[in-house]
Amino acid sequence: MSNLHLAALLLSILLAGCGGGGGGNDNSPSLDPQPTTPSEIWSAGVFPASSQYKDYCANPRQGLDPQDNEPYSDKVGSAMLEKLWLRSFSHETYLWYDELPDPNPSTFDSIAAYFNALKTSATTPSGKAKDDFHFSESYEDYIKEAQSGVVAGYGVRWAIINRTPPRLIRVAYTQDNSPAELAGLQRGDELVEVDGVDIDATDSASVATINAALQPELGTTHTFTFVRTNSQTSTVEQYDVSLTAQDIETTPVQNVHVQTINGRKVGYVQFNQFISAGQRPLINAFQMFENSDIDELVLDLRYNGGGLVSMAAQLGYMIAGSANTLATTPDTGRVFSQTIYNDKRSAENYDVKFSARAIDWSERVYTDEVLPSPELSRVYILTTAGTCSASELIINGLQGIDVEVVLIGDQTCGKPFGFAPAPNCGEVYYTIQFKNENAKGFGSYADGFTPVSAAQNNGELGLTSQVSGCLVADDFEHSLGAANEALFSAALNYMDTGECPPVSQPRPTQASEYILQGPAISVPSHPLRGGMHIIPLKGMKNEQ
Repeated sequence: MSNLHLAALLLSILLAGCGGGGGGNDNSPSLDPQPTTPSEIWSAGVFPASSQYKDYCANPRQGLDPQDNEPYSDKVGSAMLEKLWLRSFSHETYLWYDELPDPNPSTFDSIAAYFNALKTSATTPSGKAKDDFHFSESYEDYIKEAQSGVVAGYGVRWAIINRTPPRLIRVAYTQDNSPAELAGLQRGDELVEVDGVDIDATDSASVATINAALQPELGTTHTFTFVRTNSQTSTVEQYDVSLTAQDIETTPVQNVHVQTINGRKVGYVQFNQFISAGQRPLINAFQMFENSDIDELVLDLRYNGGGLVSMAAQLGYMIAGSANTLATTPDTGRVFSQTIYNDKRSAENYDVKFSARAIDWSERVYTDEVLPSPELSRVYILTTAGTCSASELIINGLQGIDVEVVLIGDQTCGKPFGFAPAPNCGEVYYTIQFKNENAKGFGSYADGFTPVSAAQNNGELGLTSQVSGCLVADDFEHSLGAANEALFSAALNYMDTGECPPVSQPRPTQASEYILQGPAISVPSHPLRGGMHIIPLKGMKNEQ
């Protein structure tokens, strides 16, 4: 955020906080009259400034905003005014604003339904929806997750392999000390029944029951039936468990370890989400890697749906170090990514630099703490279709400065786009506002990065969506971080031989989440659709 923008923001906050008062002498200026409620008239093709509709709410909130302990800025308005704000805001900021439809907002039954219509219908070269990342969440959920990584749920990450019958839903991993972990759920357990409803049920009531259990409301209890197969004995065990949704503190960093394999010190870290709560454990992990003087790093991003761009710039530095990035302060060093807005906002385009400093997220400022790094020129990254957004930014950013990335796993989700969270009237909206390119100007990976053998990879490093590596199916039979787990094992084999395993035919992992046919269950919004977003830090034009 520029100084000018910051000053304007502070001024607007001060003005919003001013109220009426009594007393004063006869020469005191009269108070401005209360602003009139904006017009609710919709005119096709005419887009008034979104600012005139901001905070005019159908149900204004009372009390204090937990983010700054100031009164909510909500004013008495209507659902139509909230829709008109969304319409103008989208036309001002949406990356593909010229592809937006302009239906009459009054024809939509709800604000949510209208927001869902405010996106492009265009597709990528493969036929996938170009904007598959349009969503909103409550302001309460946004604050909980943004400040402490808290989300409502059981602490289980579902791997939704088939959304339509025959459905296949398995446990990918559990959060530390969560109800799911304490109940004994294990990676690979297959869900077969929810609240007495077979997972392959097709009637609308049954599908609604399944969705309600997979995306639970806080405090609700649901019963699940799982099947667990013992790979050693081939025996099958079925068990039931009841789980109550709680506020779950996510554990973004798991399974950190260093082991010596074939004479190499190999570091491994499972990183699940780019949120502020993950900064300290990520720093601790890389301090271990630096102290151990590792030779190779395996970064497991297979279930990382993205998050904060500033954290991606930090992680990029912690992998590559000062020698490769030339980073010493938050605004010096090589370009990690270029942030590019629509042509109405091109003056706001900026470069994100590799970041060598820790962030005080309570104050939103960089500190003097220098991040650790093993100073690597190569990294092995484990991926699936759930590897998205800021995770892909790591792949693209590192290749942009000629750090070698070896992909092991499946094609990534394809999201070189991002947004800044936009709160209004108790809801936070995420609408695509910028695209990213690396230091070489490459950002064309809307269909994801694809692992290909080194012999097949004819693209120039950092300028292609094909990345040397191996296509390997996600392995639910072994623990994440275990040397015999298929993706980790393939990475270790590649280190030794430069070749992929003899059998590396990928089976669907989460790619089927993008296929909508028949009675499909909903995709949980966390963490896949959390996406890449920016939260400006104080005193800086951007997060860097």
